[in-house]
Amino acid sequence: MEKVVIVTGGAGYIGSHTIIELIQNTSFKVVSIDNYINSSSQTYDRIEKVTSKNIDYKELDLCDKKALFDAFKDEINIVGIIHFAALKSVPESVENPSLYYNNNLQSLINVIDFCKEKEIPNLIFSSSCSVYGNIDSLPVTENTPFSKAESPYAHTKQIGEDILEMYAKCGVNFKTLALRYFNPVGAHESGLIGESPINPPTSLIPIITQTAIGLRKKMFVHGVDYPTRDGSCIRDYIHVCDIANAHVIALTKLIEQTDSLSFDVVNLGTGDGVSVKEAIASFEKNTEVSLSYEFGPRRAGDVMAIYSDTTKSKEVLGWEASRSLDEMVISAWKWQNNLSKENS
Repeated sequence: MEKVVIVTGGAGYIGSHTIIELIQNTSFKVVSIDNYINSSSQTYDRIEKVTSKNIDYKELDLCDKKALFDAFKDEINIVGIIHFAALKSVPESVENPSLYYNNNLQSLINVIDFCKEKEIPNLIFSSSCSVYGNIDSLPVTENTPFSKAESPYAHTKQIGEDILEMYAKCGVNFKTLALRYFNPVGAHESGLIGESPINPPTSLIPIITQTAIGLRKKMFVHGVDYPTRDGSCIRDYIHVCDIANAHVIALTKLIEQTDSLSFDVVNLGTGDGVSVKEAIASFEKNTEVSLSYEFGPRRAGDVMAIYSDTTKSKEVLGWEASRSLDEMVISAWKWQNNLSKENS
């Protein structure tokens, strides 16, 4: 009998790359869920160009519990869910906290109830390094205590993990692994798919590529007075295809290991911190494109510096990131150029 994996937020950035990884490296039947609040169904056409496979997808809002249950009432042998679907913009969450608390938490609770009702044994939760907040020591390990969340978005991820851990303590019949990934960037090596949000991006690399291609007159470096090596924020940038690979490995291990913990967390990062200025320099060096940018004040919700300790991801998943920062910016630029040609 065919084993089914559901990917929520499958038309989104990381979800779409994970679907490609599932199709190319597993035998699972993949079903995507998305409501296209910050994505497009055109993403599935791009996935099909890369994989030469038709995609099974459903348009629904996970906050609508009845719609979720009705959509899968006849589906059997669902072996796992990879739950990406959530709003993720730090600035937007600061401007509209209620939107983030309502959407991110209600959708998670509905997914949990769905797992319980359908007896789905494995759940991968898309978490974030933002759960750690501003911390005193680096690199970050999975045992690093949470600091106060710097944004409502980060707080929803903290609460989401707490909810899942509490359900595990209450004896639910499924295993959960929360993957706290750091800063996803880059695009598929084909250049056929990458980050393409409907709303204006707030992440650094798509802002860089949009500025370089002329969609933005200039960009801003938010904060140059942080106590870092060059005054700008430091992040652990990780290629989206490495993250996609980690999700597939994590799900496979949950399925295969019946004795694994009912709830666990793993960081996904490279272990190296890169400043905003260094990322800009890498892009300019590898593309020979000069960026128009200005230095501005700090942005509300941003943490100063964060990067991961990679010990646990190597030990638990047997996984580590393989792509460099240069590869990340080159792939992102290739995608941006192809997307601009497509839209011209």
